[in-house]
Amino acid sequence: MSQFRTTKAGLVACGVICAFIFLYFGSPDPEEAEEEPAHLAVVECGFYPDELCSALFEGKKAAPQIAQFCKPPHNSEILAHLRTPGNCSRMARGLHFITRPLSAEERNFSLAYIISVHKELAMFVRLLRAIYAPQNVYCVHIDEKAPKKVKSAVQSFVNCFENVFISSKTQQVAHDGPKRLQAEVNCMKDLVHSTFDWHYVMNLYGQEFPIKTNKEIISYIRTKWKGKNITPRLIPLPNTNPKPVQSPPEPHPKENAYTSPKTRLKQKPPHNLTVYSESAYFALTRKFVGFILTDPRAKRMLQWSKDVQSPEMHYWATLSQLKGHDAQDTCV
Repeated sequence: MSQFRTTKAGLVACGVICAFIFLYFGSPDPEEAEEEPAHLAVVECGFYPDELCSALFEGKKAAPQIAQFCKPPHNSEILAHLRTPGNCSRMARGLHFITRPLSAEERNFSLAYIISVHKELAMFVRLLRAIYAPQNVYCVHIDEKAPKKVKSAVQSFVNCFENVFISSKTQQVAHDGPKRLQAEVNCMKDLVHSTFDWHYVMNLYGQEFPIKTNKEIISYIRTKWKGKNITPRLIPLPNTNPKPVQSPPEPHPKENAYTSPKTRLKQKPPHNLTVYSESAYFALTRKFVGFILTDPRAKRMLQWSKDVQSPEMHYWATLSQLKGHDAQDTCV
């Protein structure tokens, strides 16, 4: 009986949303679109359909009105679902996770995600729910300094999904730096050895949120990039010596004094590589990931990057310009 009531409530909410999309988006009269909906119950709407998401980003007037009676789950409600032990299917339904591919195109083009988490568990759940699709695969890296409660909760949560797993190695990850880069490489190794046949891998932080649907992302990748890496604009640095890692002064071994790491001599990039700069975010092909995990130049570049400030700003861009692989990209 409770299942019938839940189904009935979902049908009512869906019907209300469809009615508003029809009335407000289909009407040519702008004055009608500005009228307030009368006597509408506030409901948990789950994830929005693609049409409504597009309308929100295009600034159409009806979309905010529909959103007014769609109540997103409060953080406490999300955490309550995570504390309920043993029933993964009930949790997935309660948090409105997608349970099947929404189109043939999505079913046949799987994506991989690397997500770094160090705090705000509810935000991570919101992010995963927004990007989740059962045909995709997700590697979650938990900061090794995250509270034990967060680590335990994330582990219990991802255990409910066959396509979500915790990285086999953990790092203490700041927002940028060598350890962030190493954490992403660790996840790539895990993804390559997984059983999922993904095409592209992307990276996100637990406090971020997507503005495109899974279908829109796939369509953009397939039509605009066609097997190439997606990185922001590539800019050769004026000199090939990026700044060294910024860290506290270290005690001198023989004197009661401190020396700054800035005084250390920096080696030039390996293999006389030209160092490029970009954003730390990427969408990389599976073939290119295999290249950076096995090519000697990529391995030496990773080792060299450990002494570079924000190496994730240079590493992917520099390797993308190397000859000898079929995934060389172009500027965005």
